[in-house]
Amino acid sequence: MTSGTTTLLNRPAYIFDLDGVLVDTAVFHYQAWKRLANELGFDFTVAQNEQLKGVSRVESLEKILHWGGVSKTEDEKLALAQQKNDWYLEMVARMTASDLLPGVLDFLEQASSAGKKISLGSASKNAPLILEKTGIARFFDAIVDGNEVTLSKPNPEVFICAARKLGFPPEDCLVFEDAEAGVAAAIAGGMAVIGIGDEGALPEADVLVPNLSKLVY
Repeated sequence: MTSGTTTLLNRPAYIFDLDGVLVDTAVFHYQAWKRLANELGFDFTVAQNEQLKGVSRVESLEKILHWGGVSKTEDEKLALAQQKNDWYLEMVARMTASDLLPGVLDFLEQASSAGKKISLGSASKNAPLILEKTGIARFFDAIVDGNEVTLSKPNPEVFICAARKLGFPPEDCLVFEDAEAGVAAAIAGGMAVIGIGDEGALPEADVLVPNLSKLVY
């Protein structure tokens, strides 16, 4: 681990994105959105699903309807978004600690033992359920999710709200993100950011690692 990474980890407050950082429910989202698109008469690709990272459920639906050339009333959109979420929750309900990404449990335990204040900063409205199902809710001092914020990343609202809940200024916060929009949101909020992804991804992040198992104290 580089000295630069060590300096970042010395910050007192950690803010984690959910999907792609702690768990990978992207496949659940993809399967649910694909099922919805198919029932509306068109297909939905993996590449399109990648464009929905960090995007709210309502905005995701708008994009999918646009790609499919389908128009719906506002009431119909609400019903479709709820149907997608119901399918997604059926899969989430079966999650366990085995669904955590590599290194997550060890890193959260180390961070908690080191006295770090920890928050979630996610667009997911189902974040509390996922934290509970995977057994890591106990590590979080605060949770900020799609039920509390209205502006999607790259707007920094979710991270600024998390920092406020933890009681720290942005410069004391370290964000963990796997999406370009999330990295941009952290930077816009005045926070340092560790990117989670493959080599060459997220060039704006301060540090890039493939997963949390590569970060140790």
